[in-house]
Amino acid sequence: MNIEIKNGRIIDPQHGTDRVTSLFIADGRVAGLGEAPAGFVAESRIDATGCVVCPGLIDLSARLNSIEAELAAAVAGGVTSVVVPPDADPPLDEPELADRLVHRGAEIGKARVLPLGALTLGLKGERLAELAGLKKAGCVAFSQAMLPVVDTEALLRAMEYAATFGFAVWLQPQDHWLARNGIAHEGEVASRLGLAGIPVAAETIAIATIVQLVRDTGCRVHLTRLSSAAGTAQVAQAQAEGLPVTCDVGVHHLLLSEHDIGFFNPHARFVPPLRSQRDRQALSEAVADGLAAICSDHTPLGADDKLLPFGEARPGATGLEVLLPLTLKWAAAAGVDLIRALARITTAPAAILGLPEAHLIPGAVADICIFDPAAEWQLSADSLRSRGKNSPWLGHVLTGKVRATLVGGRVVFAG
Repeated sequence: MNIEIKNGRIIDPQHGTDRVTSLFIADGRVAGLGEAPAGFVAESRIDATGCVVCPGLIDLSARLNSIEAELAAAVAGGVTSVVVPPDADPPLDEPELADRLVHRGAEIGKARVLPLGALTLGLKGERLAELAGLKKAGCVAFSQAMLPVVDTEALLRAMEYAATFGFAVWLQPQDHWLARNGIAHEGEVASRLGLAGIPVAAETIAIATIVQLVRDTGCRVHLTRLSSAAGTAQVAQAQAEGLPVTCDVGVHHLLLSEHDIGFFNPHARFVPPLRSQRDRQALSEAVADGLAAICSDHTPLGADDKLLPFGEARPGATGLEVLLPLTLKWAAAAGVDLIRALARITTAPAAILGLPEAHLIPGAVADICIFDPAAEWQLSADSLRSRGKNSPWLGHVLTGKVRATLVGGRVVFAG
C-alpha cells in the first residue's frame, strides 16, 4: 500500500533530519521525503500533525513469555524489532527452536523477532551450543542471558569459536560468586533494610575478565545492562583501545536508584540491582555521550511473582510499552535533545546488531513510529497490553504516546 504520512515532525537521527514535512511509503519502503516520487498515488494518508515520525524503536532485550501479547505490546510502544534473550523454556539452544520462534513472530505480523541463541547447551555454561545452526536459523548473536559461564576456560573457547566465524557474543557482566547471594546494591539502603548486597565489584571484575578475553580472541562482545559508574569507565577504556566492545543500559536504571526500593518495593528489584545515585548519573552520562544504547529489559511477570517479600520476588519489570516515554523522561531530566534521545533506541541498537534499518531516507525499510511527544497518560495495569503488569511506574503519569506503528510499510498499531 502507498501511504503518505503528512504534517509530521520527521526525525531521522542517523542523517540528522529534523523537520516538518511528508513521508511517502511504497512497497514497504520509504519512497520519498518532502516531495512525492514521480507517479506516487497515496492509497492511505496518516495525519501526523503535532506528532514525531521516527524510525521504529529497536529493543535490545525483551522476553516474550506470551509471544502474541508481548509483540502486541511492542508495537503499541512503537517498537518494531525485539531482541529475545535465550532464557526461554526451553532455552534457545537448538536451531529448530530458534526457527520456530522466528516463524511464529512472522505469522503474528507485529514486531520483528530477533532471537539470541544460547551460547552453551541448556545455558549451563559448559558445552558450546550449535552456533552455526542457530545463526542459520535466524539468531543475531549468542548469549547466556543472566546465567553465567563460571568456567573461564569455557568462556575463552566459546569466544575463540565465535570470533572465528564472526559471531557476536552478548554477556551480562556479573561475577557469579560475588552476586550469588545478593538481592540489592551493596550500599547504605541495603544495609539499612538488612538486604544482602551485590557489590559493584561483581560487575567490574566480570567486565575486566571479558575485556581481557576480547583482547586475546578479537571476539565482538556486547555487554548487556551495565549498572555502575566503574563499569561504564571500563567500557569507555576498552573502546578507546579499539576493542570491539559495545554496551547497553536498562531504561529503569537511568531513572531509578537504590533509594527507590523504598520500603521493600518488589517492583524495584532488578538484575543487576538499582545502584547509587552516583552510578545512575554516570549511566545517564554514558548514554548521553553515545557510549551505551538503551533497552527496556522487558520482563513480563505474573502478579504472584511480585506479591512476595522483596528477596523472594522475581526481578524485572515490563518495559516495551514504556521504553519511549521513559526515554523521553530521561532525556528531559538529562538535558538531552530529542534527536539524540531517539538515536539511543533506534540507530544505536541497529548499529550494535549490524542492521541496515533505523533510518528514513528513500529505500529504507518502512519500520516507523509515530508518537505525540506532549501527550500525557497514566500507566495502569489496564493500560498495558503486555501480560506482565509489573512496573515501578504504575500510577505515574508519563509523557509521550504512540499513535501509530508501521512495520515493513504496514500499519500494525493505531492508537
